[in-house]
Amino acid sequence: MGSVGLTLPLEHRITPLAVEGEWRVERSEMGAGPNQPAVVDSEDLALATGCRNGDLRAYERLYQLQGARMKNLARNLLGSQSDAEDAVQETFLKIQRGVSSFRGQSSFATWTFRILVNTCYDLRRRRMRRKEDSQNDSDEVARKPEPRAPGSHPSLRMALERALAQLTRHQRDVFLLYEVEGFRHAEIASLLEISETASKNTLFQAKKNLRAMLEPPRSADARGAR
Repeated sequence: MGSVGLTLPLEHRITPLAVEGEWRVERSEMGAGPNQPAVVDSEDLALATGCRNGDLRAYERLYQLQGARMKNLARNLLGSQSDAEDAVQETFLKIQRGVSSFRGQSSFATWTFRILVNTCYDLRRRRMRRKEDSQNDSDEVARKPEPRAPGSHPSLRMALERALAQLTRHQRDVFLLYEVEGFRHAEIASLLEISETASKNTLFQAKKNLRAMLEPPRSADARGAR
């Protein structure tokens, strides 16, 4: 595969889906620009105020603006559409219960996504416990294969799946948030409650590990010819 920078063009950006410990590479369905905020500051503030006041229209507007992206992120973290929908629903319940704790130290949208990420982690832990209790979880209904991304190669996709599965959960999540969902490091730091430097370092390590796993081994003859 040669030297891979692992900064993927938009049409080939990948969505790793965890399915009972396995990973599938699929195209991201997020249509919005990766580093463009979903709402302007004034609307973000209005949403926070409306939700804090119990205005159901504010919650409806929040869902209109962020619901699709929240489901996409949750599906990527959990690997299941049904789990993603449960996570988003639970997130909105947590927002309703905890909106009084929002202090404006980040945007309201970022605050909601942090709740979503933590909810996904909770669901992921619960799913692992269920898996330990019953091996029947591995018999879930198989997903229909997604159309292959234009220009993608089956062997490359399989290699990416195997490589992503070998990353640590933390590296995989940071890589997913940055490369697939398009969050900036400052946003990832807020979402995962880490420093921006830690986010950058984790992404660097994830790419380094992926590069080492994806690059073909160099033969002794090739090394000696240099």
